[in-house]
Amino acid sequence: MAESRCFAFVFGMASGHINPSLPLARRLVSEGHKVHYLSREQMRPAIEDTGATFWNELEEERELYEGRETDLMGANMSLKKELGIESEPMIVGWMKVAPWTLELQLPGCIRWLQKIDPSTVVYCPLLNQDAGYAAHILQIPSVALLTTAGPGSMAAAMDFFMAGQKPEDVIEILKNDGPVHQRIRNLKAKFGLDYDIYAGLRTLGYITVLTKADLVLMTTTEDLQDPVPPELLSKYQKAGVQFVGVGPLLDQKGAKRAAGHKFQEGASHGSTASDVLQQVKEAKQAGRSVIYASMGTVVTGDSPDFGWAVKPDGPDGRKGFTGKQLCQSAFGAVFDAFGDQSGSATAPFIVLATGPQPDALENLEVPKNALCVAEVPQVDLLRSGVDLFLTHFGQNSFMESLSTGVPMVGCPGCVDQPANAKKAQAMGIALQVDRPVPEDGEELHAMQEYRKEVTEALKRVFEEPHFKNRAEEVSRGIKEAGGVPRATELVLGVAGMKRPTLLTGIPKMEIDKEKSVVTVAVA
Repeated sequence: MAESRCFAFVFGMASGHINPSLPLARRLVSEGHKVHYLSREQMRPAIEDTGATFWNELEEERELYEGRETDLMGANMSLKKELGIESEPMIVGWMKVAPWTLELQLPGCIRWLQKIDPSTVVYCPLLNQDAGYAAHILQIPSVALLTTAGPGSMAAAMDFFMAGQKPEDVIEILKNDGPVHQRIRNLKAKFGLDYDIYAGLRTLGYITVLTKADLVLMTTTEDLQDPVPPELLSKYQKAGVQFVGVGPLLDQKGAKRAAGHKFQEGASHGSTASDVLQQVKEAKQAGRSVIYASMGTVVTGDSPDFGWAVKPDGPDGRKGFTGKQLCQSAFGAVFDAFGDQSGSATAPFIVLATGPQPDALENLEVPKNALCVAEVPQVDLLRSGVDLFLTHFGQNSFMESLSTGVPMVGCPGCVDQPANAKKAQAMGIALQVDRPVPEDGEELHAMQEYRKEVTEALKRVFEEPHFKNRAEEVSRGIKEAGGVPRATELVLGVAGMKRPTLLTGIPKMEIDKEKSVVTVAVA
């Protein structure tokens, strides 16, 4: 048996980012290795289901979280309030708090890594850059798990976040911000980091922390990743960044998944129906079609930037739909296209994952042939014989549906979802309907029109067999990427790299509570 190793997994409060890591952790544990996760309490059941050990980031990274509200992006809202920049445009606010967030996260992350002494750090490079930098500081090999459609997707995502602003204008704002540059100087003085706050603006979508990773795993394939702008590709190549597409990382049957973006404990409602798969099996045995609908975890959650009650900034200043309005329009379209109130034994069986909000079905008439639950075992459900999937086109849902040969209708919400939806339509495996951006006061009319458009798209994909045929064709190609077995092999390869310095000889991070500063003391 190969030498047993210890792995540190760092993934925050984001289901779409942590779920692909779970089957990788499960595989490592099954092969005799130890896996420790730094994450949130809401993720504990899914993490411990893999056999890994759970650690709460709110307790380990106390410099950031003590006395502050906790949100998806690492207490950003609290930090914005402390800086008095709540009204800043989204991208400006994010950029201003980024170096301060990192300065506050690093001491706890370093202490935690020193505590568990891992062979390798596996982390999300989008939400947990502190882990990548901490591994670099401690000279621990690291693997970044990029859960979007490759590096090109981040160029598109940054363009979305800019909301019409020019990168050079944001750079100018940052150049004139004294507190930002003080935080950057602190990162250099305390941790030896040369933090380039402008890198992702000068080359849109460039993620500097990836240059510190020994390997970047992508949960897509070479053929399905987003196009990479030449300038961005060249910059990564010069930095020696290695990207490897392994396809979707799918877990075993019955595995628990993380679900929902509810930051407050106990904030979600309802529970996953334990017999969803059994009801789907019975429907298929009866010759009924199965329609599955889910709008993911971001727009159905309480993210302050993209969630249930939020109207994200549009490129022309308009706000458009809230997450609730988008989801309810999509849910209503599914009911319009396939709903049946007669109790017919031959009507399609609808499975609707509502998400965690208690008012998800408010003012909607639920047909008798629909099963509506907060959460579903999505991968198992797709594998069981779904005929059509209405989706938000998040990267995981996109790849999971493709891997099982299920055609789709897309109602994209934000970030990488519109790009995925357009890609799927161009591939002939889906139809997508763009998120409306109505004028204030026109939302209800826009919801009605959007619902009609989605209804027509659902009927067309369901009735025209070429969508299903094309999805099955793509599915066969995805399997060649290797999935969990290949990802495990690659991670173990990184773990076998020689570590230039043992953790026991690395300076330890200590906190002076009275002075509220970080100092470095040799152990």
